[in-house]
Amino acid sequence: MPKPPKIGGFIHPGCVVEFLQGNQVHLAWVQEETSGRLRLYTHTKRETVLPAARVLPWTGPEYPGQAGRQEMLDRLTEHHKRREELESRVNAMEIWEMAQGEVDTAPVDWFAGLIWEKPGPDEIAAMGRALLAAKTHFKFQPPDFEIHPAEKVDARLNQQNEARERERLVDGGQALFKALWERRRGGQGPALPPVDEDVAERLRGLLRSVLAKSLDERDAKLWETLRKGLPDHPHLALLLAEAWGAVEPHHNSLLDEAGFAWGDAWSSDFAGQMEDQRRVFEAARREPEPLPLVSIDAPTTRDIDDAFHIERESGGYRLWIALACPTVTWAFGSPLDQAVFSRATSLYLPEGTSHMMPEALGTDLFSLRAGETRAALLVEMRLDERSLLLSVEPRLTFVSVAANVSYADAETALERGDDPRLALALELAEKRLARRVEDGASVIQRPDPEVILEGSGRDVRVSVEVKEPHPRAELLISEFMILANAGMAAWARERGVPLLHRTQDIALPPEAAGVFSEPSDIFAAVKLLTPPSLEVAPRRHAALGVPAYSPISSPIRRYTDLINMAQASSFLATGAPRLDREALEALLPNLSGRIQAVSVIQRYRPRYWKLLFLAQHGRTPHPAVLVDDSGPYPTLALPQLQINVRAPRHMLGDKLYPGQRFDLVFGRVDPLTNELKVLEAHEG
Repeated sequence: MPKPPKIGGFIHPGCVVEFLQGNQVHLAWVQEETSGRLRLYTHTKRETVLPAARVLPWTGPEYPGQAGRQEMLDRLTEHHKRREELESRVNAMEIWEMAQGEVDTAPVDWFAGLIWEKPGPDEIAAMGRALLAAKTHFKFQPPDFEIHPAEKVDARLNQQNEARERERLVDGGQALFKALWERRRGGQGPALPPVDEDVAERLRGLLRSVLAKSLDERDAKLWETLRKGLPDHPHLALLLAEAWGAVEPHHNSLLDEAGFAWGDAWSSDFAGQMEDQRRVFEAARREPEPLPLVSIDAPTTRDIDDAFHIERESGGYRLWIALACPTVTWAFGSPLDQAVFSRATSLYLPEGTSHMMPEALGTDLFSLRAGETRAALLVEMRLDERSLLLSVEPRLTFVSVAANVSYADAETALERGDDPRLALALELAEKRLARRVEDGASVIQRPDPEVILEGSGRDVRVSVEVKEPHPRAELLISEFMILANAGMAAWARERGVPLLHRTQDIALPPEAAGVFSEPSDIFAAVKLLTPPSLEVAPRRHAALGVPAYSPISSPIRRYTDLINMAQASSFLATGAPRLDREALEALLPNLSGRIQAVSVIQRYRPRYWKLLFLAQHGRTPHPAVLVDDSGPYPTLALPQLQINVRAPRHMLGDKLYPGQRFDLVFGRVDPLTNELKVLEAHEG
């Protein structure tokens, strides 16, 4: 298609021209031209002086230079109306479609020629106006128009849509969020302004992203704009979402941050894979070994992952510990496995339990429920009379647990002494504890507070009760689990099987070893410890007093244990571990990250409820024990709640010593910001 000539020539008085002012096209009559400057009279009845270079590259028509104001205005009004009417008939998108592939740039009269056979000044000006308005498709590069390629048009349209969407969100969101904040501060507060449902849903999604700390750069800027004028509260998004009803009161935002789906509904996406595992299990099932195994757990425990049997033999003990063995059916690398990997560990919170595995597997198919045939890693250990471990022989098998016993029932039986097997187990456990302490173990024994929630929503009431201790039964199980994990670490080390280990390879002073139950002693002992690390190297765990500790005893509750179970199972079945050392080390960063993210929930969510308990009980005194008298803010422990708090020294008195008893009254308590201030302290 030939390129038509551009409009050119000098501009004389009487010529109708157009120019841009404030991004708007203005129509004008040239009254005078002097040295490249034009004196103009506009269709808005104003006179102005403008450089000739500012005139748009379409001019005309031309009239006699001498004309009165009314004649100029009449002519301009006539052309203005006609050009507006012509512009309304120009479809710039169709023009762009026709021009695509023909030319990259062209003058305005060329575009006008696409729809008018003989375009005049008004038609050309109308086309120019339409192209100027279509900034997504054309770029004005005087004197021509550049035609944007399709890729750039799409990008500009997306930017335009995003800008329009952002404007809607900001307009609706700022007013809504301010009203929600007022509602949060004053109860019911003002009526919420009307917001389009699509905008509301987008704002709810934005708040959820803030809670999950998953904002992209665009939404982060939007959030900063929307929160302007609101307090700089660290949990502003949560407070707004609660006030709006987008989340329930006392919403656990830690779950959002960790990307952890609460409950069991998430597992429905993997129904087919779970059914496959059932079929594999049935195909592998065989007669269970005739061992009278027994498990000891809390009465509410459904994910039973260990059981034991013990016999005395000449010169020592013979102990069997059966560990649930999901690896008999587990498909590593499958979508279900990836989901369980992300969950990392089961959560046991005051508001309920959310299992790492689907409940159909973790609390059923793999759980060592009494009377059911279940796959197990059966760890057979021999120990001498002094409880020194002589041998560890694991094997893959099937078992049927004879009884699932509660801690309370086991404690009663131990007190009565009418169960020889439990008595023998306790005898060994006590020897194991003493041996570990000799090896430097730091054993903490403290009350176990149970947070009880009654009611729901804003009406929830919190109470805290110390669980009834079952010291013998709990000691028995804790020692057997430490023994199983340390024993399997030793077995794997001897055979070169790489496992994941919990290590704490630090030098502890002699005073760190022992069994500590007094709050001040516990505080002093814990200060000497460092958090254990997860690594492949089988190194010492100082606080446990064992040469190596490889968690394997809870594979249906912790992904670390599931990996170790797979390593041991594969070696027993094939002579080689599932993963070599390098592959196991490559897995560590992601696994450690997920464990850390999910473990934060287990550490801090119960504390939230404990602080809410203190807030709900106003000025009720709470017993406390001074555990550290150093500095201007000594530390006190609340044994019944298992939390520590600091108080100003002047509030406690001049003579302070660890173990000193106080009754504390709290002032401001904010569970959300973890704020806990002592208002009064009375020595007990």
